[in-house]
Amino acid sequence: MLWSHPVCGAAEPFHYSVGIDTQTSPSTAAADAATGHADLQVLHRRVTSWFDGIARDLPWREPDCSPWGVLVSEIMLQQTPVVRVLPVWHQWLERWPTPSALAGEPAGEAVRSWGRLGYPRRALRLHAAATAIVQDHGGKVPDTYTELLALPGVGSYTAAAVAAFAYGRRETVVDTNIRRVHARLVSGAALPAPALTAAEMRLAAALLPDDDETSVRWNAAVMELGALLCTARAPKCAACPVKDSCAWLAAGEPPPSYVPKGQSWHGTDRQVRGAVMAVLRLAEAPVHPDMFQREPADLGHAAEGIGVPLAALHRLNSAPEQLERALAGLLADGLAEMHDGGFRLPA
Repeated sequence: MLWSHPVCGAAEPFHYSVGIDTQTSPSTAAADAATGHADLQVLHRRVTSWFDGIARDLPWREPDCSPWGVLVSEIMLQQTPVVRVLPVWHQWLERWPTPSALAGEPAGEAVRSWGRLGYPRRALRLHAAATAIVQDHGGKVPDTYTELLALPGVGSYTAAAVAAFAYGRRETVVDTNIRRVHARLVSGAALPAPALTAAEMRLAAALLPDDDETSVRWNAAVMELGALLCTARAPKCAACPVKDSCAWLAAGEPPPSYVPKGQSWHGTDRQVRGAVMAVLRLAEAPVHPDMFQREPADLGHAAEGIGVPLAALHRLNSAPEQLERALAGLLADGLAEMHDGGFRLPA
């Protein structure tokens, strides 16, 4: 993989407690302390060496993975576990190996092939990004943060991640896993702030290695540390390569200052929207509104084709107004359109 060269080094201890101004926020103070700290290279060696030995074998990390493959993976992995992304990513890259291949098909095909990854607007954004790449960049995924950020649906994190992991550029990549590792290791907090702060970005920038190659490996390694060991609910501290220098452990593992709120699913508009989308993905013709509202007569045999997701939708027993909200929302979001009196995926 691009960032997997082994680094040797003993497990030297390092600490970030010296020189921190307690009158400033922990993240700001930690960033100031980390900048220029003599032991920062020790931190880099220990975390990246750990990563070299345990990094998951993921296709978007392979040297022959195209920048397009990296971009697709980054969009799919937003709020979606790797295990669910893997099969869909392979299907997408087999069908659409380049941005021009995706841009050449209707946006509805991107939504149809999104499957059950959730948040299907991401499929529309990927299609829009592919179209922009073809129109503005000759079909080549741009290689700078600024150009990537200008693509439709690409935010700050995704632009930095693609520039780093696809092109080996030194960028400050900050996702949820990285934020959690930084919060515990350096700031001594159980969890990062509910929303990304400027202080967290300063801390991440201060911790980033100076050279391009090491910075890419560092970003990937810290992300992996947060995903595999420094998890939100059950951190595996005993296996952590930097546990002896973790500020959170040293402080006695203080509890978080807030309780993260999980997203509900059952009975929500999101669940109904997902059930409607399942119907539209299988439909070969526009679906009349009455089919969503009324359960078909029982003909004594198992449902087939579009009847399967329709039956699942009807089992939700959604209130008519909730179903109407779901359908209206899909139209407003561009995930569905009206044609010949029925609903279909966008053409």
